[in-house]
Amino acid sequence: MIIKNVNLETVCGITSRLPDNVLPEIAFAGKSNVGKSSLINAVMNRKSLARTSSQPGKTQTINYYNVNDAFYLVDLPGYGYAKANEAIKAQWGKMVERYLRSSKQLKTVFLLIDIRHEPSANDRQMYQWICHQGYHPVIIATKMDKLNRSQVPKALKTVREGLEADKGTVIIPFSAQTKQGREEIYDLIDSLLAAEKQETPDSAVRPDAQAVEEGWQAGKRQV
Repeated sequence: MIIKNVNLETVCGITSRLPDNVLPEIAFAGKSNVGKSSLINAVMNRKSLARTSSQPGKTQTINYYNVNDAFYLVDLPGYGYAKANEAIKAQWGKMVERYLRSSKQLKTVFLLIDIRHEPSANDRQMYQWICHQGYHPVIIATKMDKLNRSQVPKALKTVREGLEADKGTVIIPFSAQTKQGREEIYDLIDSLLAAEKQETPDSAVRPDAQAVEEGWQAGKRQV
């Protein structure tokens, strides 16, 4: 995938009406401060497309980025921000739930998990929530540059077991610093868009978890 142009096209707040898009949508979800904005900037090959901040809970809207006039990258609000009051948390939750239930063009959800820690209760709830809506989330294990390469396989196993993810769930180790994992994300998006053009059933284009992890183990993507 070559990113030719990308623009923030639509921003939806709690009371906003979600756009009725005709292009495919690929959503990114994750806990506050998991590195979602850094990942989006790295994947879109831009320095400051999504605003990064040391303060968690910065993304409080659903942001639609038009990429190459081919699909929308949808940035969902971060969850699990401890300092947000319960009313705000509930509103964010309802906004994400409304999106997952009502989007007619959503093709898959990338769920970001910090590779350094066991998934939290909020992470598990979000994973189960996405699955309950009928999607097979792809897990992005962020901040892998914070670990030694030898630590990564054990950390990935912890992420999988902590989420109680099925064997078919793809988990991609990712670093916004080194761009490790970016090509795998590109490949998955390309396959989804190609399948959309061919009107292939979702089950036929579900990423192969074993192939992704074996490719990483073989050193095809260097840290």
